[in-house]
Amino acid sequence: MREKSSDLHVQAATIGIHIVDILGRPVSAIPSGQGMTLLDEIAMSAAGTAAATAYGLARLGVATATFGVVGNDDLGSWLRNRLQEEGVDVHGLHSASGVPTSATILPIRPDGSRPALHCIGANRLLDEHVIDFDVIKKARHVHIGGSFLLERLDGTPTARILKYAKEHGATTSVDVIGVPDADFERVLGQVYPWIDYFLPNEEDALMLSHSSSLHDAIRWFHGRGVRSTVITLGERGASVSEQGREEAVVPAYAVDVVDTSGCGDAFSAGFISGIIRGKSPVDAALIGTAAGSATAQGLGSSAGVKNEKELEEFMANTPYLGELRA
Repeated sequence: MREKSSDLHVQAATIGIHIVDILGRPVSAIPSGQGMTLLDEIAMSAAGTAAATAYGLARLGVATATFGVVGNDDLGSWLRNRLQEEGVDVHGLHSASGVPTSATILPIRPDGSRPALHCIGANRLLDEHVIDFDVIKKARHVHIGGSFLLERLDGTPTARILKYAKEHGATTSVDVIGVPDADFERVLGQVYPWIDYFLPNEEDALMLSHSSSLHDAIRWFHGRGVRSTVITLGERGASVSEQGREEAVVPAYAVDVVDTSGCGDAFSAGFISGIIRGKSPVDAALIGTAAGSATAQGLGSSAGVKNEKELEEFMANTPYLGELRA
């Protein structure tokens, strides 16, 4: 008999975007017409702010369930199987007919940056009916990844989910996909008071808060009810600021960058794993920057460390890129 998600022991639940990434490197330019460019490497990866965070957590030994929607197609089957192989509970990953699985083609530039060719697909169908609230009730942490691209979940539904999670003892986090012309207040205004750890990147933090400095952005989010901001800064690491405490900046690690795809999701997974294990936000963020930095060394979201032991060895043997400021 197939188990339901609510029958399983789950420490963390991720809700949101599930994508298949198809990546190639290095791409300096797209050939014109029907021209061809030879690449060193092409890969396919399970990706997205819910999917990649889920398997990142599973790799670090955190029992994780994920909730989202994929198409009833080959890419959807591949994504489901790939997450299962990583140890993620996918009972909450629903299949929908008549819509493709969300996917992105990523031509990776020589410096590791990447433009994106994206099909939103099935992610637009995710709503509250997909979520098993018995899992949310039992989870120690609930993460929503992909706000602004979750049209049926953004706003009031997200606030309800996070409120329910906190009322049942979970900590919460939110990551966003910045959309400059979106209605910021509709999507996040009522959500902020239910966020324990807000995980945007620096560019999105400044945009959402209409701020010109990170300091002002942090104060703005705290004023809206966010308990802690954990803002990724790329190669400069991450800013951590709990309400009532001074900001700390934790460094990234010195690596040769191949591809930055999935580094933010790896950071989220490392950070959440630390919080679940009782680490302080600063120590959890150091785990996050390690996981993100390790992912940058390979192609695709799944290129990072494969387990907690590998992450510990990476942290022990890799120098900081900068200094810890607390």
